[in-house]
Amino acid sequence: MAIHLFEDISLHSLVSGDVADIFETIDSQRDYLGKWLPFVALTRSVDFTRSFVDSVLNAPRDSFEPTFTIRKSGKFVGLIGFKSTDKANRKTEIGYWLSGPFQGQGIATRAVKALCEYAFTELDMNRVQVKCAVGNDPSSLIPKRLGFIFEGIERAGELNSDGIFRDIEIYSILKSEYN
Repeated sequence: MAIHLFEDISLHSLVSGDVADIFETIDSQRDYLGKWLPFVALTRSVDFTRSFVDSVLNAPRDSFEPTFTIRKSGKFVGLIGFKSTDKANRKTEIGYWLSGPFQGQGIATRAVKALCEYAFTELDMNRVQVKCAVGNDPSSLIPKRLGFIFEGIERAGELNSDGIFRDIEIYSILKSEYN
């Protein structure tokens, strides 16, 4: 499945052939991506990345959460997907990351917007949330731009790779609020 965002930017359903692109991007930008993403320190091999991709693709149907590569002119530039989906309460979270050279172009904002649309129309969700580490301003600007409501801080909500817990900002938008 592919979702066209704008110009030459699109989302593509994650496939096993994406493993090398994901690993190479993480491996070449460890300092940049690792500042905010705890999984970067754990991503030390193509096999680790393959295990992640396999876990997404082989999840049981009732717990499958769509994940997409973000591509510009066919080149891998990031990853976005749903996580922590609670189907009984019709709510989900969107997680995303974007390669450093592609920041500041509106790509992640449009990708999150597309996944909100997908969540509300295709998955029949009522609530979508985004969590960002306190201080990760480029990431937290995305839900703000899209009209998400800031709900508060989850204290010590994420263990960073340096062993220190980070506070996490929580943003949400409801189907009734989404334009």
